[in-house]
Amino acid sequence: MTERPAESSQPTSDPVAPRPPKLLERMRIHLRTRHYSIRTEEAYIDWARRFIVFHGKRHPQEMGAADVEAFLSHLAVDRQVSASTQNQAKAALLYLYKQVLETDLPWLNEVVQAKTPKRLPVVLTPTEVRELLLHMDGTTGLIAQLLYGTGMRLLEALRLRVKDVEFARREIVVREGKGNKDRVTVLPENLIAPLQAQLQKARALHEKDLAAGFGRVYLPYALAVKYPQADQSWAWQWVFPSPVRSTDPRPDVRTGELLERRHHVYPESVQRAVREAARRTQIAKPVSPHVLRHSFATHLLQAGYDIRTVQELLGHADVSTTMIYTHVLNKGGRGILSPLDAL
Repeated sequence: MTERPAESSQPTSDPVAPRPPKLLERMRIHLRTRHYSIRTEEAYIDWARRFIVFHGKRHPQEMGAADVEAFLSHLAVDRQVSASTQNQAKAALLYLYKQVLETDLPWLNEVVQAKTPKRLPVVLTPTEVRELLLHMDGTTGLIAQLLYGTGMRLLEALRLRVKDVEFARREIVVREGKGNKDRVTVLPENLIAPLQAQLQKARALHEKDLAAGFGRVYLPYALAVKYPQADQSWAWQWVFPSPVRSTDPRPDVRTGELLERRHHVYPESVQRAVREAARRTQIAKPVSPHVLRHSFATHLLQAGYDIRTVQELLGHADVSTTMIYTHVLNKGGRGILSPLDAL
């Protein structure tokens, strides 16, 4: 009869359980699962971190309404941030408590929302726009012309893919604009040749990346899993690729690795180029790329286009948002005769 081997007196050690992610990492995973943009992800996590540090690194579960209000008051009184910045901080904290910590507390909805003041947009005259664009060249100059010629937001123009430029129909399809909505806007005749030349340069850069073993562009919503070769195809490439490659902070959906990709042109590059052109042109107004969008809408209304058409081109959900540009239609200060002029 075979004897059973003596059991070892040494206790068997269970495999070490993976450490649960920390709070901010949980928040990051939660935001990515729900397909929030990378910019929203960075902003929300930054506000959550500032909130925790402001209260001496206490855990948010140990804090309540008074602590949230104290932080928001600090932003308004001590930091003197704008109402929109304060509201963004509030939205980040509400997301942290309601979605990540799953804390359904009644005081969350009672935290005061800062009231955003009504401001008229900064608008350039056609002459100022012409002078501004004449002082810009290269890729940033073409992007500035595109912003004024189409009414797109800066990030909408930078995230433009090759497949969304319709030369035959003279239109541009804006994908995942504000509110995650698609829309169609006009492709100016004067930009057809410059955009075709830009696409030739972008294609040469893409083929060079493919030859070097790169060339995979970021695709939204796990399309890289459904269509494994789509991220290398020409149709999905950026119209305005960055001159340098960089490591994508979002892991690849297939392998989980951080890949070296060619991102689109950075927004800061265009913002800096517009500011510098405005300085050289000596325009006595605060000028940013978004001012070109305001100028596009205003000049269309001045030309007699219907406000509903302008609303669709801009992608506004409500026509009341577009109505802010009607101050140019001789219904405001320019629509009356000043009594001083009647003397």
